[in-house]
Amino acid sequence: MCRTFLAAAALSIVPLSAACNPADSGSGDAPSADAPDAVVAELPEGAEAISLLGEPLYPPEPSPEVAASQAEDEAAARADYEADPDDADAIIWLGRRIGYTGRYREAIDVFSEGVRKHPGDARMYRHRGHRWISVREFDRAIEDLSHAAGLVAAEPDEVEPDGQPNERGIPTSTLQSNIHYHLALAHYLKGDFETALQSYEDYFAVTTNPDQLVAISHWWYMALRRLGRDEEAAAVLERITADMDVIENTSYHRLLLMYRGEISADELWNPEEDNPAGVAIAYGVAAWHLYNGRTEQAEEMFRRILEGSGWAGFGYIAAEAEIARLQSP
Repeated sequence: MCRTFLAAAALSIVPLSAACNPADSGSGDAPSADAPDAVVAELPEGAEAISLLGEPLYPPEPSPEVAASQAEDEAAARADYEADPDDADAIIWLGRRIGYTGRYREAIDVFSEGVRKHPGDARMYRHRGHRWISVREFDRAIEDLSHAAGLVAAEPDEVEPDGQPNERGIPTSTLQSNIHYHLALAHYLKGDFETALQSYEDYFAVTTNPDQLVAISHWWYMALRRLGRDEEAAAVLERITADMDVIENTSYHRLLLMYRGEISADELWNPEEDNPAGVAIAYGVAAWHLYNGRTEQAEEMFRRILEGSGWAGFGYIAAEAEIARLQSP
């Protein structure tokens, strides 16, 4: 029987037992359509999650301008949903808009409704899996994303519309790339770098643009370095050049150029830049020090990252996982 949430939060960075972690093939029974009530019951009032260090995590306080924009977008998505509650796209967009506000548990409930109504739609598991990562439930993320990967296997890929479009208005990700990205991330955050490698390879197989390439190469390189497979990691960097036309993932591009020795780590390190891109860079620099043997410096950097407020960012979660591992006996 799987552990309850508060116990699992502290243990979620170690591999699961076979009883709690289905194989990553996407075969077998589909994940449950219901978000477990027992998990929510154990959270402090108003908290969305418990950090890997045991601290309650609460939704962010956006600026009035951001809050107004989010409310308008959510109202439009809710109107579409209420017009046709069985429409898969309407369910997805309602869940995404709610998730952007930091109400991750509510978003998970919406995607769970989508799973019940559209059990064969990989998008429901892909988006719910993302939000399981946000709330530090990596095991459930792996279950959902593994099932999504099975559903899209051998199917043509499709562009995934952006909820927050880039300055060119060009979507840079796809359904399959996002499934593999988040599945690899969940394994990485658990410290299971070996298992993450297969998802990086699956992502690379559907890569079609520079943004996708730098996103996967960054995490792929780090996982290989953590495994001591330095020659393979160096091969990942061979595809990276300074003149790549990267639209969104410039933080990952800059980190890769740092790994190549074209930018200094000191030039990139800026823990005061408390936004997802800035935190991603800060984590990449800190992790670089870690796998190059400078553990104390890396730990200090990870702790600096955790002084920020963007606890749902992947760089923040990764820093949190590193500190939890360093503290474990």
